[in-house]
Amino acid sequence: MKRTSPLALFTAAVLGLGAGFLVDQLLTAGGRATFTPAIGLPILLVLLGLAEILLALPIRRATRATVKVDIDPFRAVRIAVLAKASSLVGAVVAGFALGLLLFVSTRPATPDSGALLPIILTAAAGVALVVTALVAEHLCTLRKDDDDDDSGPGAPAIEPHRH
Repeated sequence: MKRTSPLALFTAAVLGLGAGFLVDQLLTAGGRATFTPAIGLPILLVLLGLAEILLALPIRRATRATVKVDIDPFRAVRIAVLAKASSLVGAVVAGFALGLLLFVSTRPATPDSGALLPIILTAAAGVALVVTALVAEHLCTLRKDDDDDDSGPGAPAIEPHRH
């Protein structure tokens, strides 16, 4: 499995930013108030990030143990996939919150600080989720076995030329 690429995270954040800006634009064009995320959202995002770290730590300990410890590779992959998905969700949520913040900051009226706090906390929690998810993904990296070879179906047919 490939690690989460910075390009994918950047793309997710930019799409989220555009969506957040567009949502507020459409709401205000319809005569409604701007969108403010619930205060529980940042709390849940941070808890999700912490849970991923706690799930990934036993995998890391088992891979670094001096004594041979059996590791369920499927569990490691599941946690790594959860971390990968969470990093993308965190990027989208952070981007969305930044889009909301961008929209509110470009309006001529001064935004209410009570409305800004949940948006800022959501953006920060989205970034925190990205960071914790990337750490959890790294913690789930398994060492290559001695009996693994590169001649399987996923291996390149031609070795790259090295200088």
